[in-house]
Amino acid sequence: MSSPLPRTNAALAARDLAVLWHPCTQMHDHETLPLLPIVRAEGVWLHDADGGRYLDAVSSWWTNVFGHRHPRIVAALKQQLDTLDHVMLAGFTHEPALELAEALVALAPAGLSRVFYADNGSSAIEVALKMSFHYWRNLGRGAKRRFIALSGSYHGETLGALSVTDVPLYRDTYAPLLLQPLFAPSPDTWLAEPGETPAAVATRRLGELRTLLEQHASETCAVIVEPLVQCAGGMRMYDPSYLTGLRALCDEFEVHLIADEIAVGFGRTGTLFACEQGRITPDFLCLSKGLTGGTLPLSAVVTTQAVYAAFYAEYASGKAFLHSHSYTGNALACRAALATLQIFRDEPVLARNRELAAVLARELDPLRDHPQVADVRQTGLIAAVELVRDRATREPFPAAERRGLRVYRHGLAHEMLLRPLGNVVYFMPPYVIEPEQIATMVRVARDGIAAALLD
Repeated sequence: MSSPLPRTNAALAARDLAVLWHPCTQMHDHETLPLLPIVRAEGVWLHDADGGRYLDAVSSWWTNVFGHRHPRIVAALKQQLDTLDHVMLAGFTHEPALELAEALVALAPAGLSRVFYADNGSSAIEVALKMSFHYWRNLGRGAKRRFIALSGSYHGETLGALSVTDVPLYRDTYAPLLLQPLFAPSPDTWLAEPGETPAAVATRRLGELRTLLEQHASETCAVIVEPLVQCAGGMRMYDPSYLTGLRALCDEFEVHLIADEIAVGFGRTGTLFACEQGRITPDFLCLSKGLTGGTLPLSAVVTTQAVYAAFYAEYASGKAFLHSHSYTGNALACRAALATLQIFRDEPVLARNRELAAVLARELDPLRDHPQVADVRQTGLIAAVELVRDRATREPFPAAERRGLRVYRHGLAHEMLLRPLGNVVYFMPPYVIEPEQIATMVRVARDGIAAALLD
């Protein structure tokens, strides 16, 4: 028998770099930036092949809300695997899919009553965009074929989702392939005028959106937003009153409201869904990431009976929503999601999150007066620190200097996974993190920031 291949960081990284192409990565970086092979995970910790460990301060791209390998989710998956792994959801059904749909309808804002499954967050956005357009077409209003998104928004990287994304890093290269949406000014509090409150920013931006709708509502299917926090765009945050006003404008001008809660849903902002803080029900609620506790890919679009009814007709009418994914409603993923929701039901998750958010705010407070920190912002268990060259003018560091990468390197050297967005150092820890671990997380980040700012 041949001897087993070596299982060290170096050996696994070398094998990886010979065959794999990683997401959101310039692969050339790995000539100097070590690739970390993770062989085991538990709770907030990731463990590499050489015995190193890293506190997952970003919940592995915001998915592992209850940490890694949560015993209740693992047990549910093992039990499900003994009976049914997968069956197509066209013409068939199964208990995990229907039980999860029932649970999501019970939890979602009032009025959302139909669940359509997809595979991941970008796919959910594609479903919502297509469903909105197709709804208006089925109603004989085919002129509605455009979308309005917010400046600085991010909704994914498939072509439809990328079309309503306004982050140049992702969008610019593929611009010739994309739909042409309208972009409304973001209510981002970072953009406030001197002395302007977050609520006042929201009111001003709603006025600008009204002007846009007055001009374009007849050709607009929907407005799509990330409620409360524009995550990949730099963790930009805004006042809940914007959501309240947005819902009223969408009703007034007869356009749909798509709420992309893929990153902010499931307790991340302090409520189960961020929309709750604006006291609104969107026409489409897009969910993923934390839905399965970060164990398996799954997404869902929860919509209204009115939308569903617009597609319900004889087959010959051509009104069916003929959109599918091979793994739609996968039984294992649905069972993981049900276990995740059960944790929310059985444990005081939201109350504890609010306590942890208070700890996070307290630990971040010393950075508020740092001469090269322009902003420290927080919504629930999402916090961000904006690094700048000059606090008074908000002059940014040149992107080529990659200050955020320096913070990332420092974190790894001190058992911490931090993955800044450019020069924005952010925190999205798992909900099972302990207060003393939050203190360590922020201390490592503060030290990393100090090191990153050295010229």
